[in-house]
Amino acid sequence: MMKIGTPLSANATKIMLLGSGELGKEVIIALQRFGVEVIAVDRYPNAPGHQVAHLAYVIDMADGKALRALIEKHKPRIVVPEIEAIATEMLTRIEADGLAEVIPTARAAHLTMNREGIRRLAAEELALPTSRYAFAESASEIRIAAENLGYPCIVKPVMSSSGKGQSTLHSPEDIDKAWDYAMTSGRVNRGRVIVEEMIRFDYEITLLTVRAIGENGKVKTSFCDPIGHVQVKGDYVESWQPQPMSETALWRARDIAKKVTDNLGGRGVFGVEMFVKDDHVWFSEVSPRPHDTGMVTMITQVQNEFELHARAILGLPVNTELRTPGASAVIYGELEAKGIAFEGVDEALRVPHSDIRLFGKPESFAKRRMGVALAYAHTVKEARDRAKLAASKVRPVKL
Repeated sequence: MMKIGTPLSANATKIMLLGSGELGKEVIIALQRFGVEVIAVDRYPNAPGHQVAHLAYVIDMADGKALRALIEKHKPRIVVPEIEAIATEMLTRIEADGLAEVIPTARAAHLTMNREGIRRLAAEELALPTSRYAFAESASEIRIAAENLGYPCIVKPVMSSSGKGQSTLHSPEDIDKAWDYAMTSGRVNRGRVIVEEMIRFDYEITLLTVRAIGENGKVKTSFCDPIGHVQVKGDYVESWQPQPMSETALWRARDIAKKVTDNLGGRGVFGVEMFVKDDHVWFSEVSPRPHDTGMVTMITQVQNEFELHARAILGLPVNTELRTPGASAVIYGELEAKGIAFEGVDEALRVPHSDIRLFGKPESFAKRRMGVALAYAHTVKEARDRAKLAASKVRPVKL
């Protein structure tokens, strides 16, 4: 049983977050509500999580030596990776040396940082249904893969998130541009992409899967209601909960999610992405941490995904109960500028049963996610309409 000390004291329970964006910020807030001392690390200053943590640092988290030095300096009990671009080989050594516990595990962080690792685990080791795929290290290899898989197909860097570097190939003429985009837009350029068959699905879901300590002291798996979402070029723009599914499809989705997360092990929230057509379900990806589409849980669940993650990390009981149907809609930066402001927040909050989260990112880009609108209603459709309306009222402006 974990004892929780007093922050900024000799007996503090220290947790270090590697990655401190909008998702990390909410995890930090949830941890601090239990009296945890949080150290936020990111690649740029004044990241959203930096603004609420006890201590904040800026380092290149892909630099293993710098990462280990910071962990040795602060001696956190737990290290929580919140992004992919981390020196996971060093995390494995840190865990093996007993310097800190890695959430969910160092192996999980290492496998999921790279699409190749997790896809081979799911398709080849666990024999889960996935789209057909191939890996490529040049435009010519993409051409061969696309000919085998058929057009249209998807090209993604093996290391990226939020749709960065992702393209759809409709014909051979798209290949060179897709290769160049993948090489310049991924989180880390590994010179390698995955080419995926395009599945004609009805909808896609994120199934938030929680591994937490149960009453018997052993890890128990719980599921949140499925989250439906819309993605544009691989980047989430809208999500809602619950996504209606047949009983058979839901059972298959939970079975897939449990098999993947049981193999990865550890504690915490996993965002398992899947494609669904009728009763058929295909595994797509998994994040061993709260998921961007899961921001909708801030208005739908008794405990949102960040609170669930914090509780699971600390070995505390969790409750995945849905409180109400709801939806989220992204607020984009729209501008290329630092230190922007937002107008229309008051108008947005006049939309019935709505709420707004502005992340406080220090620099805006046209398609950078700067906030999210949330809304609840009796039906998912009504909640989606409200969330989109509220998001449309918020206007980024230059000062």
